[in-house]
Amino acid sequence: MLFNITTTMKNGLLISALTRLLLGVAILCATIFGAAGSLHYWNGWVLIIALFVPISLVGVVLLIKEPELLRKRLNVKERDVKQRGVVKASGLLFILAFVLSGLGWRFGWYMLPRWVVTIGLVLFLLAYLIYAEVLRENSYLSRTIEVTAEQKVIDTGLYAIVRHPMYSATIVLFITMPIILGSPIATAIMLLYIPLIFRRIHHEEALLERELKGYTEYKKRVRYRLFPYIW
Repeated sequence: MLFNITTTMKNGLLISALTRLLLGVAILCATIFGAAGSLHYWNGWVLIIALFVPISLVGVVLLIKEPELLRKRLNVKERDVKQRGVVKASGLLFILAFVLSGLGWRFGWYMLPRWVVTIGLVLFLLAYLIYAEVLRENSYLSRTIEVTAEQKVIDTGLYAIVRHPMYSATIVLFITMPIILGSPIATAIMLLYIPLIFRRIHHEEALLERELKGYTEYKKRVRYRLFPYIW
């Protein structure tokens, strides 16, 4: 009976994850190639492969080893009003950056040279490795700001260096996306993601100090939020 329940839950997670993945691919392709007016925009294909192949691999690993963490990562229903605003603003930034990148290719605006795109791709993949390592270290991660009853402070590995390594990785991931697409204009716009993350971290740390035992002491031990010796 327990086996059947577990199997049913995993099957449900698999369907949900696949649905999100295919929907994400469809929306991204429609946005980028629709703006570009062509499927020959090679930067777009590079980004799609670099983005969705690692996501698929991580999803399979989580489904097998940490299905509860996968469920949390699929939960995008932010309950806090201010954080919903941050999520919506981030989504608009993405759409604007992808559309401008496609339009830039379509109308022959200045595009970043291939060596810059290559560096962006390498940084993107390195950031994704950090992202995967954070998932391995912290099984309490959720896409919404919340504290669960059994949650405890994680202060080892990357969390011994900075307090929010997940956000460190996502900043690099998001800024390198328009670089991979070859658009300097979209890259400049995506920099606006940084103050949005700062706002989210400020709110999240206030919540963690209130509700997560030991977090205040952890902040004293680990001074930096995102990047060592910077912030």
